[in-house]
Amino acid sequence: MNQTYVDLHVHSTESDGTFTPKELVAAAKEAGLGAFALTDHDTTAGIAAASEAAKKAGITLVPGVELSTEYSIPSTEKETREIHVVGLFIDPEHPKLAAKTKEFRDCRDNRNVVMVEALQKAGFSITMEELYAENPDCVITRANIARFLFSHGQLSSVQEAFDKYIGEGCPCYVGRFKITPMEAAALIHEAGGIVILAHPMLYHMTPGQLQQLIDDIKTVGLDGIEALYSTYTPEEEALVKELAAKNHLLISGGSDFHGTTKPAIRLGVGKGNLRIPASVLDALSERAESRAAEAMA
Repeated sequence: MNQTYVDLHVHSTESDGTFTPKELVAAAKEAGLGAFALTDHDTTAGIAAASEAAKKAGITLVPGVELSTEYSIPSTEKETREIHVVGLFIDPEHPKLAAKTKEFRDCRDNRNVVMVEALQKAGFSITMEELYAENPDCVITRANIARFLFSHGQLSSVQEAFDKYIGEGCPCYVGRFKITPMEAAALIHEAGGIVILAHPMLYHMTPGQLQQLIDDIKTVGLDGIEALYSTYTPEEEALVKELAAKNHLLISGGSDFHGTTKPAIRLGVGKGNLRIPASVLDALSERAESRAAEAMA
């Protein structure tokens, strides 16, 4: 690889980002990245376009996905966490993965309708027709709904939409179809990919709970953990690296770039200090090749 740095957690307009897959390639080229992984939420729809553009730009595109899962924390009274599991080096056209992500998309579309109806009852002026008109060729998510309310002067910020109305536990929030982290890991492996536990520090678990989560996913096959991430403090990064070493996991990392949805996060560098060396991708690539060889044996 002729560039030094990579970014292995990036979103496009196919989920809740604001850059198209092709625009991401151009942005990655401008940022001097040698590679990036397109890891849209619960869809692989943008990978073909990104891959074609990446070839022309001389950048390595890692096909990926970020699956939304729900984890029931052991030894608690019905306490759950939303856990994100990233798959890298997947086959984006794998039939079982395609079928499952279609279930996610169908559920999300129905969920959007119900949330918009709830917002209307709460006094907001918003329709699905307006959302589609203002977001052509985009997948409509809560981020699009929040941006609509803000841009039309109905809220003081995008974050207010999540904090007061459409965030989990808020009056207009609607749940969605989820699978367990273990089911996600098995699906990613079936699609030829390797499994990465995304941004573990964002789950606000106790050390024991986080270790139990890791142990549970390891029963199916956990390959790595996101130890390099935009919002980590130096102490959090050190802690995740210790977890990786303790559990014999590879290190992954990414900015979690969403474009203007998360304006403080820039592609490749996060909030400015993120640097993910190409050696991180090399180690993950070797693991993917090893898993592929095992599958063929």
